[in-house]
Amino acid sequence: MKMNETWSLVDDYMAERLLPRDAVLERALAANKAAELPPIDVSPCQGMLLQLLVRMTNAKRILEIGTLGGYSTIWMGQALPADGRIVTLELDPLHAQVAQANLAHAGLESLVDIRVGPALEQLAKLEEEGAEPFDLIFIDADKPNNPAYLQWALRFSHSGTVIVGDNVVREGEVVNRHSTDPRVRGVRAFIDLLAQEPRISATAIQTVGSKGYDGFVIGIVNAG
Repeated sequence: MKMNETWSLVDDYMAERLLPRDAVLERALAANKAAELPPIDVSPCQGMLLQLLVRMTNAKRILEIGTLGGYSTIWMGQALPADGRIVTLELDPLHAQVAQANLAHAGLESLVDIRVGPALEQLAKLEEEGAEPFDLIFIDADKPNNPAYLQWALRFSHSGTVIVGDNVVREGEVVNRHSTDPRVRGVRAFIDLLAQEPRISATAIQTVGSKGYDGFVIGIVNAG
């Protein structure tokens, strides 16, 4: 059996055993597929990890950079209290439209603010509006801009804010310092910035599963 097939089977096994079946989330994936969105949503197990992080940190304010069809947004939103809030940023108007419908069906529309347009522009607007710090920030958008997203994340953080960056292993290409792929170069610059940044303590976890070989960074903003 090929390793990728094994990884997917294990992912399916864990999801079937550990995750309660959720028709809302399944419908969101189906809607994303019907709208021909890229099949790059987090896996169910990864979605549950995000939800557990929301619960473990008692997060009430979440910033998500990269909405796609709102699948990960729903996972996190399901763990929010009634007065919680997610601000999620999406470049593509079609993706945002699909996400809006998915969130409405999930009963989370009132908790989520979808902002459409280039994320760096939307982040600047949030600052102009005097947005309060966020408790959890999920970075899952275009990788060349990851270093800038991290800098913005730190500006929108407080002591204890959790920052998660997805897709940082890139099938192992992250170690290729000669790569010309702008996504790999963006991730490498992101990691370098984390290594030099005293305000955050972070680690990286390699993952295998239905999404192939990849990984994520998770960090916490330090006090002081």
